[in-house]
Amino acid sequence: MSDVTIPGGKIRSFVERIENLDSELAELNEQKKEVFSEAKAEGFDVKILKEIIKLRKQDKDERDERESLLDLYMRAMEQAEPEKVAKAA
Repeated sequence: MSDVTIPGGKIRSFVERIENLDSELAELNEQKKEVFSEAKAEGFDVKILKEIIKLRKQDKDERDERESLLDLYMRAMEQAEPEKVAKAA
């Protein structure tokens, strides 16, 4: 074997920090679930709230471009003739 020294203390420090962050993330995710449950209990649609959050993360130009493409695709689809689907025997 070679004389390579592995800094065990440094490794432990990184591992413990990551474990602490995982615990904090789990706690935050639980709080997030509680907020969504509270909103649902008050009659709000959780899927719509999640969509709003997703949209707010995008910048305005990106959001506008996405909405324009969605509208374009929907109009193109509505104007197209339905394709005939072969039925299985």
